[in-house]
Amino acid sequence: MFPKPKSALTPNTYDYESSPLVKPTGFREYDARWLLEKEINLMGIQALGMGLGTLIKELGVKPEIVTGHDFRSYSASVKMALVSGLMAAGCKVHDIGLCITPMAYFAQFDLDVPCVAMVTASHNDNGWTGVKMGSNRPLTFGPVEMTRLKEIVLDAKFNLATGGSYVFVENFPARYIADVTKRPKLKRKLRVVAACGNGTAGAFAPAVLEAIGCDVIPLDCNLDHTFPRYNPNTEDMKMLHAMRDAVLLNHADVALGFDGDGDRCGVVDNEGEEIFADKVGVMLARDMSSLHKNATFVVDVKSTGLFMTDPVLKENGVKVDYWKTGHSYIKRRVNELGAIAGFEKSGHFFFNKPFGRGYDDGMIFALAVCDMLDRNPDKSMADLRKALPKTWGSPTMAPHCDDEKKYGVVDSVVKHFEAMQKDGRKFCGQSIRDLNTVNGVRVTVEDGTWGLVRASSNKPELVVVVESPVSDERMRDMFKSVDSVLKTYPEVGEYNQTL
Repeated sequence: MFPKPKSALTPNTYDYESSPLVKPTGFREYDARWLLEKEINLMGIQALGMGLGTLIKELGVKPEIVTGHDFRSYSASVKMALVSGLMAAGCKVHDIGLCITPMAYFAQFDLDVPCVAMVTASHNDNGWTGVKMGSNRPLTFGPVEMTRLKEIVLDAKFNLATGGSYVFVENFPARYIADVTKRPKLKRKLRVVAACGNGTAGAFAPAVLEAIGCDVIPLDCNLDHTFPRYNPNTEDMKMLHAMRDAVLLNHADVALGFDGDGDRCGVVDNEGEEIFADKVGVMLARDMSSLHKNATFVVDVKSTGLFMTDPVLKENGVKVDYWKTGHSYIKRRVNELGAIAGFEKSGHFFFNKPFGRGYDDGMIFALAVCDMLDRNPDKSMADLRKALPKTWGSPTMAPHCDDEKKYGVVDSVVKHFEAMQKDGRKFCGQSIRDLNTVNGVRVTVEDGTWGLVRASSNKPELVVVVESPVSDERMRDMFKSVDSVLKTYPEVGEYNQTL
């Protein structure tokens, strides 16, 4: 028998070393994330492995799984605790070692293994750990699987078995790099800043870009799990500003920045302008739909309204589906609709054939940007940016809100806006033209200016994004209006960044 997990334990005690600690809120909508030691201990990670192995068998899937870990001081230990739990549940574990998350997804195909468990805290700050999981490639778990996994783990309803085993796959990253670079080299010589924030991608991104013919300028590519300069998060303005400075100093064509586990990518153009990922998505949709007419794209609700209004996309017959934010949601929707690609404002990009295998991969995205520049040899990245209709948009802003409270707050905010629309009341000085409530609430007023409020899927935060096709002033007005609503909730705290 394995003990039933406890939701709270005090470190440096007998109980802490003798019982699994698993805080229930760590089971997110589509993956799992905890503050290590405060919200989960290694016995808790073991319990998670037992629960995952139990769920895999419950789903009727062959109990065989790929695992890997990102570059944090504790990730290897967490992974081995997870492995011990998986083996106790009778799983055969294929360990590919230190890797970026897309390598683990690729390994499902390359090794012909049905399941995956990647130990990573993604872009979260040091102290966090987590696991991205799936049992149906290229998809990862969604709310149904995560809810069932939570039930199994917290109730200790483990189906343990003999027959578990472990194999380490040597030098697997080389197989991945060979696969993504098995293609023609660029005709255009591109000078590219590869920014990695001292995270895992630093070990691999320069090699991938060099292999396709780029002149690479590494920026913070040496692995350092203290993240001495900034957290490797492609939505963090500190990282984007460092990329800007490197582009201008080195007269580079573009800067490509990768998050901590390499499944996201951010872009800064040759003039040092940060191009938020949703705008890059529009640029790529233009490029890809010129090759594949009448293509379907899936975008998350945080993304720019240009996907619906851009004249080039309209001319190319593009169909756009706005869907729930989250790598698992967009991945599933892309698969369900047979879309050629899916884009998230956070920098997750999902490419189906002929561009990819359906999962999110920051390296594939980076190559797609290079290919776009290669197909437009007379245009710079800034030229392609300036060719888009002008809009004024915010970065993703995140006010603190406890995991236990954030969904209730968002539900209340949704009802607030629904009542405003029903009563014909104005918001941000204008009538409400549209409410999208597929994921939180996206409120659009008469002039096309919009604001979004949703609950973060992976941190104790809300998410706020605003955009205007009219002016910077209107964009700022929308933020003030949205913020004035949030200020009525004492549960909502300070922002991580604002305008």
